[in-house]
Amino acid sequence: MRIEKVYFNAEDGMKLVGLLHTSEEHDEDEVIVCVHGMGSNCLKKRDDIIAEYATDNKISYLTFNNRGNGLVNTARMQDCKIMQGTVFEDVIESYNDILGAINILKEKGYKKIYLQGHSLGSTKIVYTYNKLVEENNTKILDSIKAVLLLSLVDLVDVMKIMIKSNPKINIIDLALEKEKEGDLDYIMETRVPFLPYVSVKTFLRYYRDNQDINFAQYQNEEFSFPELNKISVPLFMRWGNNKELISLPADEVANVCRNKISNQNKDIGYIDGATHNYVGKEEILANEIIDFLKKY
Repeated sequence: MRIEKVYFNAEDGMKLVGLLHTSEEHDEDEVIVCVHGMGSNCLKKRDDIIAEYATDNKISYLTFNNRGNGLVNTARMQDCKIMQGTVFEDVIESYNDILGAINILKEKGYKKIYLQGHSLGSTKIVYTYNKLVEENNTKILDSIKAVLLLSLVDLVDVMKIMIKSNPKINIIDLALEKEKEGDLDYIMETRVPFLPYVSVKTFLRYYRDNQDINFAQYQNEEFSFPELNKISVPLFMRWGNNKELISLPADEVANVCRNKISNQNKDIGYIDGATHNYVGKEEILANEIIDFLKKY
């Protein structure tokens, strides 16, 4: 396997960097685009293992740091730097990052692109796919041949966990107070491991202004998963059943999705013993992903 550092621009001009894993021959025309989750980055053992399995099967693998990488960092936009990272990001802006990755891969000659997300990265992929459908962007949609969603979480449910975890501070009231003052970049302490600090702007996007990203309502019996049902290409979904960031058991979540998602080429399930990050189960996950892609 070879690894090449790739520099590219997001659709809105933000400068990004990633790692393109290829076979030694580098003659493949298929590639998986990996979108990492909240506070994460492109340097994960899970990605190394999936990349190894992928390149052994003549599928390249791109990991890249989107604008939500880490907690707080700076990103370059044109000639200036702006504050980014999970604390400050607006999740819907990831659309620009994913399109930038797709465009650079198309320039490199890839014909089949598979979008893979983990956790919040899965949210970003579903949002992006639906926006492409809404815009009737067939130029990009025609190159996307499958969608792989790993540990797609219910964001509203996650925010409830966050709020309950810090009883000494009313996060909602604090956020609304700072919004009224115009201080959207004010950083609030949450005391949760996955997002210990968050800006008012980012919190309100997840908690209140979430209409366009609230598409994983597993506990809502009336919910029909309209956004997931717009994904017309083969769909792969997995969760773990050990300390996963879902309120229902993984088998129940999988059953809900199997019953309510109409995609004829879906593979929905969970990996027994896997955590939210699939530590120790990476090879099982990688095998299942590649077996799925080889069908199409």
